[in-house]
Amino acid sequence: MAELLSDTEIDTALEGLPHWRRDGAALTRTIASASFPDAITLVDRVAVAAESMNHHPDMDIRWRKVTYWLSTHALGGITKSDLELARRIDELAAPA
Repeated sequence: MAELLSDTEIDTALEGLPHWRRDGAALTRTIASASFPDAITLVDRVAVAAESMNHHPDMDIRWRKVTYWLSTHALGGITKSDLELARRIDELAAPA
C-alpha cells in the first residue's frame, strides 16, 4: 500500500513540478486552455490517464480553466501516486 510522503519529500518533489503547489493535503494546479472545448479535451485525456493509473484527481471546471487536486484520499494526504499523476498531467497539458 502507498505511504504518505513527508513534508520534505513533497517540497523536494515540487521543485521538479513548477506548475504545482501544495494546498493542505493535496497538490493543485490550474490549467487555462485556449477554449472551453480544449479544456474539456484535456479533462478527457486526464481521465483516461487517471483511470489507467487507478488514481483519480478532483477537478473543478470553470469555462476554459480546470483546477486539479491530487491527494490519496484513503490515506488523507500526498503519496508517490499523486506525484506520478501530476507529472502525467503536465505531459498531457504541454503544448504540442
